[in-house]
Amino acid sequence: MTTKRIVVGAHYGLKDWLAQRVTALVLAGYTILLLVTLLSTPELNYGSWAGIFASPWMKVCTLLAIISLAWHAWIGVRDIYMDYIKPTGVRLFLQVLTILALVGYGFWAVIILWRV
Repeated sequence: MTTKRIVVGAHYGLKDWLAQRVTALVLAGYTILLLVTLLSTPELNYGSWAGIFASPWMKVCTLLAIISLAWHAWIGVRDIYMDYIKPTGVRLFLQVLTILALVGYGFWAVIILWRV
């Protein structure tokens, strides 16, 4: 007797796996850029720190890093919830709470970044 297996969500895991790798590369590149910028700054104080983030290209790179970090975190936390939290209502509540927190943190970071 053979059982037919119904396959749903094809390539769902591949998309998330690839997104995690791409966002990790973006974050690694931003970390290197930030380290090089900070190490090439002779004196680190508030003025020089604000000057680094005042340039438009650094704001764009930082914004890309913030988006990548939020997406990377969402995929990882969502997978943890799906693997370890079995009651659907609790899992949904935690997922919504996580989305709201990540979006809030993202907006907060953008507000801070554009104030410089």
